[in-house]
Amino acid sequence: MDLRYPAETEEFRAEIRQWLIDNLPEGWGTPGFSMSKERKKAFNRDWVKRLYDGGWICASWPQKYGGKGLSLIESVVLNEEFARVEAPLRADFFGDTLVGPTILQWATEDQKQQFIPGILRGTISWCQGFSEPDAGSDLASLKTRAEVDGDEWVINGQKVWTTQAQFADYIFLLARTDPDAPKHAGISYLLVPMKQDGIEVRPIEQVDGSADFNEIFFTNARCPKENVVGGVNNGWKVAMTTLGFERGSSATTGYRRFRRELDQIVAEAQRNGRVSDPLIRQRLARAWTNVKIMEINGYRALTDSLNGTHHADALGAGNKMFWSEHHQETMELALDILGLDGQILTGDPTDAVDARLKRGRDDYPVSDLQASFFFSRSETIWGGTAEIQRNIVGERVLGLPKEPKPVAPG
Repeated sequence: MDLRYPAETEEFRAEIRQWLIDNLPEGWGTPGFSMSKERKKAFNRDWVKRLYDGGWICASWPQKYGGKGLSLIESVVLNEEFARVEAPLRADFFGDTLVGPTILQWATEDQKQQFIPGILRGTISWCQGFSEPDAGSDLASLKTRAEVDGDEWVINGQKVWTTQAQFADYIFLLARTDPDAPKHAGISYLLVPMKQDGIEVRPIEQVDGSADFNEIFFTNARCPKENVVGGVNNGWKVAMTTLGFERGSSATTGYRRFRRELDQIVAEAQRNGRVSDPLIRQRLARAWTNVKIMEINGYRALTDSLNGTHHADALGAGNKMFWSEHHQETMELALDILGLDGQILTGDPTDAVDARLKRGRDDYPVSDLQASFFFSRSETIWGGTAEIQRNIVGERVLGLPKEPKPVAPG
């Protein structure tokens, strides 16, 4: 691990810092800073345009397609500076981070010209259509089908746990296009318009009243025949690259959200006197240690990438397993510190900026820590379950034999 950054990156870091000073609201990040509901709405509307005009959205993309062509270390510095002041850096997470890079790598030139400008400007919102009721960890078992009808694909099936589907303009969808092929070989990666009669979105309401996740039902839904990315029946390979994007540039910033949350938990323990409990202090110390491990592992991952010694699958599996289990453990600690107060929803109903940011019922919302507790329950599942991550680490790092396949009875 090498914590030294090249000297030339410091000039770039200074440029980013100055841009943030010039463009963030005066007083941003200082103690006591707040914005009214109306001002927050105005900021959110204006910020994406400012990011686009500054060239910071997807800045690592080639200049030919609207990016700055940043190197990996420059992208890291960019992420660090935005994270340092807690300034938003993305227009649409799924567009910027997942489907956009996939389109750049696999799509035709016509597809790039059609979709990349909208992703950069934040005018197209996306959702991901991978998981199904019987195809989660075993994603290749998906049953949603797409069949050619003239110049279009006709899609029938169901997806589940689809985040932000109710707001999306497009879904990047895995569908079976050759039912007779082996299960990994007969899948295609389609870009499907969401605003059509053949698609029904049903929110999955959580215990706190929020509904970020959704079920989607496709009944003769359609998309243009040319909206296949990477070629017909090549969707599995395309999807694997989608799931592998954006690990490197966020390596040194991923731990920060856990550190900020832990600071909030410590402050609550100090406020209500639970910090005097030796067992609570021990658990807080363990949580702090875990955050430091995440920080150090981020620098290890960055050094690995810069030196070209990639162990992406194993490193990604280990890190995903570690942070997701840490977060569940830490949020259980938070509720223990809150005590009976944690059983009462204590969020501020006036604090939501718009419908997309509301958590829970309008008149009875959760607090930040309560929202994190509820969401943490899902984190050992999405992106590959903790059990799957352990198999990857065991087989690819430790060299253990593969898990035996179940034998049918009889």
